[in-house]
Amino acid sequence: MEEAITTDPSLIQMNTTYEELGREYYIWCKTQSYTVLVIAYVCTSICVCGLVGNAVVLWLLGFRIKQNPFTVYVLNLAVADFSLLLILLAKLTLYIATSVSCIDYFVFYYSNAILFVLFQGCYLAGMYLLTAMSVERCLAALLPVWYRCHRSKHCSAIMCGLLWTLAILFVSSIFLPDALGTGNYHILYNFSIVNFVLFASIPLLSNLVLFIKLRCGSKGRHPGKLYVAVLLSVLFLVVLGFPFSVEGFFSEFYPDQFYISFLLASLNSSINPVIYFLLGSCRQHRFQCSIRVAFQRLFEDGATSEERNQVPGDAVMETSI
Repeated sequence: MEEAITTDPSLIQMNTTYEELGREYYIWCKTQSYTVLVIAYVCTSICVCGLVGNAVVLWLLGFRIKQNPFTVYVLNLAVADFSLLLILLAKLTLYIATSVSCIDYFVFYYSNAILFVLFQGCYLAGMYLLTAMSVERCLAALLPVWYRCHRSKHCSAIMCGLLWTLAILFVSSIFLPDALGTGNYHILYNFSIVNFVLFASIPLLSNLVLFIKLRCGSKGRHPGKLYVAVLLSVLFLVVLGFPFSVEGFFSEFYPDQFYISFLLASLNSSINPVIYFLLGSCRQHRFQCSIRVAFQRLFEDGATSEERNQVPGDAVMETSI
């Protein structure tokens, strides 16, 4: 038996090789620092709460609330967030398990690589869906007649399918080779930053243009709850998602950055159900209604207001966004 121990400021890692029946078995053991374990357990708790919240969104939008173009995006976003949290929970369980016992190295390596690729796919899909949602609502406000006349009935479903496909293609071509050790590390993180800046700036600009349109229009309307829900989701994406996109550049100087970025990503995927409930249940500065009623009030009222106007000619658009 050959044994090698490497000491690092943040962890102690031991790779042990066993020879048995002419084959070699590599055992992976990893003693995590106290800080990393605390972050992992907190992140696990957030993932569990986020899974419950997104499961409620999936149940209500899938079976209890009438579908409209906006809820199609919200439903797909909830699928992406639920899947991301489930994958992250499995990834954290794997890391915690290696801190208390040794497992086969190849099982750990390939399981971790597959989970990383799936995590990136859900992360990108959620970002793309939020971008499409913001742009579509901006077009509905700026070009109401054109939007109503040229928008296909199944546009939201088709767009969601294309965005999921785009995320899968990006992950397959860029993140999968890196996860399996055959890719270029610098290309991966350069792409992550460019991708994040591009798809985070577009929804920010869309919501800014929409806000200016609503406030500076002839009637100076107040932005509705749907606008606030999308804006808050975009802001949380920018604040909580950015560290995950650049963590590769900071991990060399701050090893725990890797786990903190996962913590923030779990918060980002868990916060949307809370936003929907608070905005839907808020009435006259009081929170008093069931979860189902809150969701119905937020999504169905928004859909009704979108379908109410957008008539040709000199008619004024009365949509509340």
